[in-house]
Amino acid sequence: MSFLPGIELAPNVWTDREQLRFGFSRSSGPGGQNVNKVNTKTELRVHVDQLHGLTDRARARLREQAKNRLTVDGDLLITADTERTQESNRRACMTKLRELIVAAQYEPKPRKKVKPSRAAKARRVEAKRRVGEKKRERSWRAAD
Repeated sequence: MSFLPGIELAPNVWTDREQLRFGFSRSSGPGGQNVNKVNTKTELRVHVDQLHGLTDRARARLREQAKNRLTVDGDLLITADTERTQESNRRACMTKLRELIVAAQYEPKPRKKVKPSRAAKARRVEAKRRVGEKKRERSWRAAD
């Protein structure tokens, strides 16, 4: 196992602890009266450029996949308010961040263009011909 400075977010991706900025506010989630008096909603901010170990392409994919979570400054904003405690919501934010990074690291395979075979084209044309014939037989013709 290699030593990575800071917090490991995904395989070979890390950031400094100071770059993870947590904020807390009142939540609308579960908790009864506790919701009205305790700041359990967690908001995690991290600048995309401060995620070390990401390739440029993975960083671009992360920006594209999470564009609705990016601020004008380039911060990735992740929120969690499903749990009753700050610590649980903090863990949920970290899990969401890890999932986003892992998804961005996955490089989709390039699409290969394929042409339909001659037999497939023939089957398609034959099916179209049969449908047309069926429709022609449905039409009413006056007897001559």
